Amino acid sequence: MRLSPLVFCIVILSQASSLAAEAPIGEWLVVDFYSSWFGKVRIENCGGALWGVVSRELIPGQDSQNPDPALRRRPTLGMPILLDMEEKESAIWGEKTARWEGHFYNFRNGKTYEASIRLLRPDAMRLERCEPGGLFCGRQDWKRVQAPSAGEKGTPWPKTAAPNVIAAGEVCSRIPGRV
Repeated sequence: MRLSPLVFCIVILSQASSLAAEAPIGEWLVVDFYSSWFGKVRIENCGGALWGVVSRELIPGQDSQNPDPALRRRPTLGMPILLDMEEKESAIWGEKTARWEGHFYNFRNGKTYEASIRLLRPDAMRLERCEPGGLFCGRQDWKRVQAPSAGEKGTPWPKTAAPNVIAAGEVCSRIPGRV
């Protein structure tokens, strides 16, 4: 029975090592309780950096707080919000782990933040964002969207909710300045 703590530690460390190599590519459920926004973000690797776009939202929105008046009427659906996230290596509890650093655009207030993302588990990711200079920071956990199995119901989206507009493989085409 003395081996059980050792076995537990080995299993935890091996899982952490596998997370270090895995990128958070796929679709993520985002619930922002502060602004009451409920949606999905699809993340893909575009030329060596991760980008994420709004792929679905419960209530269609507009980028009304954008600092550029010409962009204030654009829909939030299909808009990039995770911008140019590049992989960096860090250590948590002495274990090397991967995180991605770049920027996060918050269409609720029109601000772009310095940001990082990292996997907590294969089905959970943490977004940390800070004002320039790092004085004020916040974080949010996102849950990976799993395709429902046969006979299983998926996320309970109302029939009136906007459909997914971004399928796998379409994120990179939504990045400004890319062909």
